[in-house]
This record gives sequence, C-alpha cells and structure tokens, in this order.
Amino acid sequence: MQPNLASHIQIQFSHWDITRPGYVEADTVAHCGDSVAGRFAWSLTVTDIFTGWTENRAMWNKEGGLVYERISDIEKVLPFEVLGFDCDNGGEFINHALHDYFTKREKPVQFTRSRPYKKNDNAHVEQKNWTHVRNLFGYDRLDKKKTVVLMNDLYRNEWSLLQNHFMPSMKLKSKERIGAKYKKQYEPAKTPYERVLESDSVADTTKEKLQAIHATLNPFTLKKIIETKLVEIFKHIKVSSNVRQRL
Repeated sequence: MQPNLASHIQIQFSHWDITRPGYVEADTVAHCGDSVAGRFAWSLTVTDIFTGWTENRAMWNKEGGLVYERISDIEKVLPFEVLGFDCDNGGEFINHALHDYFTKREKPVQFTRSRPYKKNDNAHVEQKNWTHVRNLFGYDRLDKKKTVVLMNDLYRNEWSLLQNHFMPSMKLKSKERIGAKYKKQYEPAKTPYERVLESDSVADTTKEKLQAIHATLNPFTLKKIIETKLVEIFKHIKVSSNVRQRL
C-alpha cells in the first residue's frame, strides 16, 4: 500500500445504498499452499453487490500492474458499467495505476477501501472467494507459471458462464434487531443473469446479447468441460494433503 495515496482514498464504513448494478468489491486469493515463500499464482475476484455477477482472473504474483490489467480485462466483459470500486488495503489495489484508471476517466468511478483488518467490510467478495475460487482450486500450491494461462482460460469461459447464468444465490432483504438477536429476511434465490435482466439500469441491447448467449448454454456440458480443464491444470501441481472440494 502506498501511504500517501491511501490517505486520499475514502474508507467505506458502510456499504453503498445499492439499487442498481455497477458497485463492485474486489479481493485477491493466494494459491500458495502451506507457505507464502517464493512465487505462485493468485486469483482476483470482482463481484457486483446488486446482482452477484462475479468474474475471476488469475495472475502470477499480485503486483499492482497485473491487478490493473486483470481488472481492465474484467470490466470489458461485465454487462454493466462500473460505478463504484471497493477493495481492501493491499498494495495490489492501493496504487497510482489503479487509482488513476478509475478516477481519471471521463466518468470517474468512486474508489473506496475497507477499514484495515475488517474483513466483514468486504463480505460480498469474501463469500465469492470461497464459492468461486476455493471450491474450484482448493488450497493447493499453484507455483507453475503456465497454470495462470490455463486458469484464465477456465475463469473467462466455462466458469464465468456456469456461475453467472446458472448458480442462484439469496440476497439479504432486511435485518431487524430483536433483543440480542437479528431477524433476517431474504429475497428469493436468483442467478446473477436473472438479476441483470430484471434491472432497469441495464440496456436492452445488453440484455438481448445475454439472452442469446444463455440460449446456447447447457450447465451439464459446462461442468464436463470444467472438469476436463481442471484435470489439465492439476497435472502441473503437487497436490497437498488438504482436501480439495470439487464441483
């Protein structure tokens, strides 16, 4: 983290009042196995708070320049424009390249960061780190650079299509404190694809393109391709004693 820059980035004490897509959280996941020594692959997770639409990208180490490139790549495929970007205080995010990328465009993006050591501030993306990264690759050490290319081939294609078009999730509708407990109500489970189609903020032309893609997809076929690609990826690593959860 660059201290002088961090002091100019607003801390997000509470989540935005989200009524449309475009406000995203981002985080990174280390594929280091039992040791952070040396060089290894990282995964970047970017998730939209309103729809749950999530994209992942792999990179070799997590230098700020690489994160900037991966976020730019993700932004090109999102079915909505990014309006707000929230992250933790890691140096891969708090750097001038990424800050300028969001704040010096024609329509600046609101750039915020969480409080140090407060993981709940990024609860949406933390949950996706589990469902979209750990459930796929587990906790094994990915320390062969060639695996990054294979991971991105999976992340950009079948994994994104399966998760965003076919995997529903529930959204918290309300939370009421009653005594020492909270009463929570949830909206019906929907896929990110469904929430994008329901949003008045997404252009009709974008929805039509998504519908055309959706009509060509079969979740069972996607899962078979994912398993085939995982076999190829795990040929390049030494599987640890940790149990890797699979689809």
